[in-house]
Amino acid sequence: MDTKILIAIPARYASTRFPGKPLAKIAGKEMLLRVWENARKAAGSAPDVRVIVTAEDDRIEAFCNDKGIDFVRTSDTCKTGTDRVREAIANLGIAPSFVINLQGDNPMCPPWFVEEMIAAYKSDNQVQMVTPVTRLSWAELDALREAKKVTPFSGTTAIVGKDMNALWFSKNIIPAIRKEKELREAAVASGDNLSPIFRHIGLYGYSLEALNAFAGLPEGEYEKLEGLEQLRFIENGYRVRVVVVDYKGYGSMSGIDSPEDVKRAEELFAKHGEF
Repeated sequence: MDTKILIAIPARYASTRFPGKPLAKIAGKEMLLRVWENARKAAGSAPDVRVIVTAEDDRIEAFCNDKGIDFVRTSDTCKTGTDRVREAIANLGIAPSFVINLQGDNPMCPPWFVEEMIAAYKSDNQVQMVTPVTRLSWAELDALREAKKVTPFSGTTAIVGKDMNALWFSKNIIPAIRKEKELREAAVASGDNLSPIFRHIGLYGYSLEALNAFAGLPEGEYEKLEGLEQLRFIENGYRVRVVVVDYKGYGSMSGIDSPEDVKRAEELFAKHGEF
């Protein structure tokens, strides 16, 4: 099979905060299996899309072999999931045109987010990087503001240009909103109740060229200040294409970092069901 699009799921068994995390069960099913199934749903029957799991551990490899999951062994020296994905590609000896890094600890990422990213690449295969955002309702914006009073560096927002390329990302809520009261009233009157704020979802797709170039780029000044690695691309003149996605009524949740997060994920699955 000629792999033009690779969905790579990096996983790491030796998590400091949550050892064995990829194989932890969520509502009776291993987290890694849930991520794999979501990726397979996103890939559909497309013959040019390949889905792999890549990890450093015998237990994850044995699990993948038992479940019939395409597994690629990588070393235990990879510092990040991006590093692990690059090593997996090198070990496979393939050169996909587009690579999606789907973190193995994010079972609550809807398959249609990945589908939208693939569609963005297929509509313009000159894109260098693709990442999703979701437009916040006014109530969600209020909740984000409250959360930032306690944890100011939680939640990232984005400004999107008319060409659907990102202009900037920040841990601050951007842009500032003048005449907010009038905007809120107009949104309510129109029935959409959406604010002008986009929240970034930490999911990335890259051209292979951009993925390889990223590793050689020095950490950017604004990247250091904000703690956002995607700013390294913008600071070096790369275009970051944005796709606007919708949770379609599902509760939003970022990755699993602790056993407490497992409980939250189970509550969401109990409320909304499977994707």
